[in-house]
Amino acid sequence: MAADRRPEGGTVVTTTTSDPSAAALEAFRRGCVIPAHPLALTEDRHLDERRQRALSRYYLDAGAGGLAVGVHTTQFAIHQPGHGLLEPVLELAADCARQAAAGQPGRGTVLVAGVVGDTAAAVAEAELAARLGYHMVLLSPVADLDEDALIDRARAVGEVLPVVGFYLQRAVGGRELSRDYWTRLASVESVVGIKVAPFDRYRTLDVLHGVCRAGRAGDLALYTGNDDHILGDLVARHRVVVDGRVVDVEFVGGLLGQWAVWVHRAVGLLDEAASARAGDDAALRRLMCVDGQLTDANAAIFDAANDFRGCIPGIHEVLRRQGLLAGRWCLDPDEQLSVGQLAELDRVWAAYPHLRDDDFVAANLDRWLA
Repeated sequence: MAADRRPEGGTVVTTTTSDPSAAALEAFRRGCVIPAHPLALTEDRHLDERRQRALSRYYLDAGAGGLAVGVHTTQFAIHQPGHGLLEPVLELAADCARQAAAGQPGRGTVLVAGVVGDTAAAVAEAELAARLGYHMVLLSPVADLDEDALIDRARAVGEVLPVVGFYLQRAVGGRELSRDYWTRLASVESVVGIKVAPFDRYRTLDVLHGVCRAGRAGDLALYTGNDDHILGDLVARHRVVVDGRVVDVEFVGGLLGQWAVWVHRAVGLLDEAASARAGDDAALRRLMCVDGQLTDANAAIFDAANDFRGCIPGIHEVLRRQGLLAGRWCLDPDEQLSVGQLAELDRVWAAYPHLRDDDFVAANLDRWLA
């Protein structure tokens, strides 16, 4: 497989492999930017298909290597049958990826479907995703299943599609899971990656130790979902001591709500992080300077001051300012920006123009909306 670097900094995955699923899995293992895809709604809270497609086109043109759909940023409520949104939203993103591939023969886009619910529900959603052409599923935790049942659930879903484990932070519905759980999950053959998003360094280390204990540090892809520590995760080569053995493990990419915005810049940051891990001290120093700025921006976008209650409206507001969304409407009318959050967004917007990709969006927005 070869990588073709585009002039604007994005990475387009190209391959001569005839099996698209194998090509996507290889691209995922090597690492890429995977935006957590938002949900575009009209003011009356119906699906805005035109802008939903525009978002996918934006991510793909910005150089993202994949799309994650049906995840927290897409709003977990789309999994509720009453909304009737899960299948059309998954299908729209898959269709945009196919169109991008048709325009660039050999291009691969990693399609990740978020699945939720108990074993039966998760398997049914994985079957839907497989039918629509998705390559793997991001398996969200369930509060009322013990760790043994969660492992059994992962095995059952893995019979349909490869599984990406998910350490979701507790503030948005996650739960604490033991180091032993991550060892056991990483030992499941159909598990191909883990999105590490507890927003907690201790819990993050539990995942790293679990992967190393399972002997999967070389082939299981770790993706940061720690939106509060993105660059810190990406630049570090973590050295873990397991049973007297020293094992190096690293994050190869990011699957992030923060990377639902300013994606063109995110692709450049991931490339710089790879250089930093490879020994480029200048890149490391640059990224460590940007690290705190990106975390500060994320605190405003995700509404960290209010336990992340305004997280999704915050993402929507950034996309609205760039013209990609018409508003910041969510399925739940009560899901709004928190008091003071808009002022914080104004502050980081003015403070960190180098984190934004406004010019890139402005140059292409009409085409994406066409």
